[in-house]
Amino acid sequence: MSKLMVSVSGIRGIVGETLTPEIITDYTYAFSEFISKGKVIIGRDSRISGEMVNNIVTGILLSKGIDVVDIGIVPTPTVQFTVKSLNAQGGIAISASHNPNEWNALKLLNSTGEFLSPEENKILSSFLTKSKTYNLWNSLGKRHTYFEAIEQHIQAILNLQIIDVEKIKKRKFRILLDCVNGAGVYSVPKLLNHFGCEVIEFNCEKSGIFPRLPEPLPENLIETMNMVKNSKVDLGIVVDPDVDRLVLLTETGEPFGEENTIAQCVGYVLSKVQGNVAINLSTTRAVEDIAKSYGCNVFRSPVGEANVVKKMKEVNAVIGGEGSGGIIFPALHYGRDALVGIALTLQNLTENNLSISQLKSSIPEYFISKRKIELSISPDEIINKLIDKYSKENINTEDGLRIDFEDYWVHLRKSNTEPIIRIIVEAKSKDLAESISQNFLEEIERLV
Repeated sequence: MSKLMVSVSGIRGIVGETLTPEIITDYTYAFSEFISKGKVIIGRDSRISGEMVNNIVTGILLSKGIDVVDIGIVPTPTVQFTVKSLNAQGGIAISASHNPNEWNALKLLNSTGEFLSPEENKILSSFLTKSKTYNLWNSLGKRHTYFEAIEQHIQAILNLQIIDVEKIKKRKFRILLDCVNGAGVYSVPKLLNHFGCEVIEFNCEKSGIFPRLPEPLPENLIETMNMVKNSKVDLGIVVDPDVDRLVLLTETGEPFGEENTIAQCVGYVLSKVQGNVAINLSTTRAVEDIAKSYGCNVFRSPVGEANVVKKMKEVNAVIGGEGSGGIIFPALHYGRDALVGIALTLQNLTENNLSISQLKSSIPEYFISKRKIELSISPDEIINKLIDKYSKENINTEDGLRIDFEDYWVHLRKSNTEPIIRIIVEAKSKDLAESISQNFLEEIERLV
C-alpha cells in the first residue's frame, strides 16, 4: 500500500486506499480550525472522485460554521485567484495534479490564495490530534456557488497591461489543445477563444477520465505530438489536469521543453518590465542568461511553489516559476498558472513575429538529465557526506545540495515521501549531462 503524501501544499493519496473519508475529514477539520471563521473557496479538477471529496470537505466546513463558496470544476490557479479576488479566508483545490485517475488531493490555501507556509502548516498540524467539536444546528455555515470564477480569472488575464488582445487576434493562431480531459477543458478553450484562435481539441472531453498518463512528459504525449505534426497548426498546447503546468509543442510536433517555457516567458516579461526573477534550484540556467541580457538578477529557492513565491516576495520579483512549466506572474496572482503562461506565450510570438520553433531556437540551449536512486540508508546521511566532499565548490544547501560548476550544475535532492535521492544535472550538451548524472549515481552507490 502506498503512503499518504503530506507536503507544504496539502495531502495526496489513492482514493479509498490512503485518501479515505476519515483522512479527508481529519485534514479538513484541522484546516477549519486553522481558518477559524469566514469563507473558504472550493474548486476541483474533473476527476470522478472529486464530487465525493468535495461533499465531505464542504460538509465538514459547514459543520464548523464556515461558509463555502463552490466554484465548480476549475484550474487550481483559478481557486487561488478567487480566494484573493473574493477576499476569502482560505481555499481548497481538490486535485492530485498530474497523478493518475485513482489519486486525489487537498491543496490547502491561505487567505492570500497561496499554499500554506511551513509555519502555517505547523499550526494546522497541531489541530490533527485534537478532539473534534462541531457547531449546533443554528450556527452552521452557508454554501454558495460562484460559477463565474473562470471567466473572472480569464478577464483579469486579458486586462493585464502586458497583454494586447487585439494584436494577438490578428495573428489568427491555429492551435491543437490537449487538456487530458481535465479542468483545462472548462477553461483553456474559453481563453483561446478570446484571442481569436482556431482550436483543434484533443483529449478535451468532460468525462473525468484521463485517457493517458496525465503528467505532460514527452513519453506520455506521443499521440499528441503526432496530432500536432499532422494537423498543420502553429503550435500545440498541453496542460495537466489542474492547469498549473504548461507544455508547448512546436509546429513540427517536437517538445518545446518545459524549461524553455519559463525561460521564454521570463524573457518576454523582462523586455517590458525590468526587475528581479525568482526560480527554484532545479530550473534551467537559461533563465539566468536571459535575465543577464536585460541587466536583471535571478534568485533561486528550494523546489516547490510555496518556496518560489516566498523568494519572489522577498526580492520583489516581476516574474518567477519552476522549470516544470509553471509560470508565476504576480501582476495577476502568486500561483503557478498555465492560463497566464499561454497568454504571455501568444503575446511573445505575436509581438516578435516568430514561429514557436523560432522562439525555441532563440533560447540558450541546455540539456537536463534526471535520475533517482533508492537507498537503504538515510538520504540525509548521503547528502551530508557529499556536502563535506564538495564544500570548497560553489554550493547551495537550502534544498539538498546544488553544486555550480563552470560548465554545468548538479542538484541532489531527497524525496519527502520515499527513501530516494533525485539527481538533476544541466549541461551544454546532452552527452555531458548524462555522463555527469551517471557519475554522481555511481558515487552515491559507493557511499551506500
